[in-house]
Amino acid sequence: MDASAYAFAQGMRSTRSALREWNLEPWPVLRSWLAGSLAAAAFLLLAVWLVAAITPGSIVGSLHKPPFFVGRPRDVVSVLLDNSLVLAFHALACVAGFVAGSSLPIQAREHRGLARLIHERGGTLAIAFVACATVFSLGNQAYVLGTGLSQAAFALHTSPGLLLIGLLPHALPELAALFLPLAAWIIASRRGDWDQLLAATLVTVALSVPVLVITALWEVYIAPHLLQALIGY
Repeated sequence: MDASAYAFAQGMRSTRSALREWNLEPWPVLRSWLAGSLAAAAFLLLAVWLVAAITPGSIVGSLHKPPFFVGRPRDVVSVLLDNSLVLAFHALACVAGFVAGSSLPIQAREHRGLARLIHERGGTLAIAFVACATVFSLGNQAYVLGTGLSQAAFALHTSPGLLLIGLLPHALPELAALFLPLAAWIIASRRGDWDQLLAATLVTVALSVPVLVITALWEVYIAPHLLQALIGY
């Protein structure tokens, strides 16, 4: 059996083993993932509020759409598509970590020179890449969402903080679900459990999808009523 086939077989065995272990005692691992994803979501929301607080208000386009006005089924689909792209990106980072940290070192013996070094240091390179991508993603989201929050608050004659409070019931669980694969990635990489990342990808995506469906429905059909009662527009 060549190194690639062996790495694949070993990866599948590790994935099945991790799933069996978590099935017997799921709460410890779920607790750590949830804590990490909620912390990331809270950090992003805080950054969004800070950006909104220091960004001058300006005229924004029409607010006659969710979460400010009740939408239609196509709006639910639109929200789900946007969130699915983000979740897919985070899930692929998990899979890439599994390949780089678990499979590549096994295949290193078939290579020489730079190629062997890359295979041996796959985990380190994966950590650096995902860390840079995560920082860029968080910074970009904080800026885009923060400026949008500032504009919406200005148009509705309210404060960004009060508006953000009205959005929290769906924004916090939505962001936590999106960050769940990344939280699992960070925890596994810190422990050196690269071989568990494929199993973590499967579990975190399965947990995130129903949460994203519920939060999309809330954003389109319930959030507008909550914001109208809170702000009075």
